[in-house]
Amino acid sequence: MKTIGLIGGTGWVSTLEYYRLINEETNKVLGGHNAARCILYSFNYADINECNLREDHAGVYKLVLDAAIKLKKASADCIVLCANTLHQYVERLNEEVKLPIIHIADATAVEIRKQELSTIGLLGTKFTMEMDFYTKRLSDAGIESLVPEKPERLFIHNSIMTELLKEEFKPETKKKFLDIINDLETKGAQGIVLGCTEIPLLIKQQDTFLPVFNTLKIHAKAAVNFALGDLK
Repeated sequence: MKTIGLIGGTGWVSTLEYYRLINEETNKVLGGHNAARCILYSFNYADINECNLREDHAGVYKLVLDAAIKLKKASADCIVLCANTLHQYVERLNEEVKLPIIHIADATAVEIRKQELSTIGLLGTKFTMEMDFYTKRLSDAGIESLVPEKPERLFIHNSIMTELLKEEFKPETKKKFLDIINDLETKGAQGIVLGCTEIPLLIKQQDTFLPVFNTLKIHAKAAVNFALGDLK
């Protein structure tokens, strides 16, 4: 069994779910008392947030790089970035750390293609929705991404930062998210990618008729698939 190196705390609410799902999936495959071998580096999210408020992407990258190097020194066999937004740094991390990075967008693209969908609605932080590091990965897999209009993007981002990261899940926020999903459906979305690992804690498959792609769950399973390899 390979050792999974988790970079979490972005935020801690979803990192808890990563730990639970990775261990549950490992036990589901191997049975008995088996659980995952993993090492967690958990940020103080305030450090990340301060950089983001200054639009200091280099500062965020330095924090992520430092965490990845520490995980490598601790004998991790791969890196799992426990946030969709952090995947904007994957290419640079690959060059500097030289450990396999389980890419959340690539794993999600596989699941979308399994359902033979070509157009999805993407919800996430403003960075994930507005930058191309995520949508390009989906595009390379033949999947078109639709994002909400700017006011809705701002609402989603602010909800993540002020509520979901603090484990606050308000009914009125959920209703607004579902209204945004319905609007994306009218624009051609065949499914919805919950492209922030806190959003699946608010929005569930039973909340909408559209196929929902829980990137947290998909990513956790992809990490287990890598870690178990020939043991499966």
